[in-house]
Amino acid sequence: MSLTALVSIIGPDRVGLVSAIAGRLFDLGANLGDTAFAVLGGGAEFTAICEFSAEMDLETLERELEALPELDGAEVNVSRFDLAAIHPASETITHMITVSGGDSPGLMARLCEVFEQFNANIVRLNSERVPGGGGNQYVITTAVAIPTEATSSCLATIANTAGELGLDYDYTQVDI
Repeated sequence: MSLTALVSIIGPDRVGLVSAIAGRLFDLGANLGDTAFAVLGGGAEFTAICEFSAEMDLETLERELEALPELDGAEVNVSRFDLAAIHPASETITHMITVSGGDSPGLMARLCEVFEQFNANIVRLNSERVPGGGGNQYVITTAVAIPTEATSSCLATIANTAGELGLDYDYTQVDI
């Protein structure tokens, strides 16, 4: 019998943060599943699905993580994860899509509507504002699972949407 936990940490960004968290989880016997890390403004977010032996106690796990000096000032939350620890094959990434350029309010909503229209599932999404030559630039990167029969139409619609907004668009097919 095992315990699956969701570990979620939000706090100040520091060099060595991911190393400290991953190292401590390893020391505690965690087998890491899906894991995400992102710098968000001046902060950072770490989220992971972790499998432990049944003897692991969630309160002990949370205390052990909170004791890390790298997590000073961070909010640490540990909870049972009762959903599937591995995503189904229908959510296997088929394409990495990047749209970038100047400020374009509503871009994320429009892109997500296109994915929904073609029954494409967003597996990962990252959006960031980066300083650029003429002001802030926005970069949205999505890892999506596009059904084979909808691939051409979906990619063409995303290209048209980006073009209408004067944005750059690129994609890479992920071989499964």
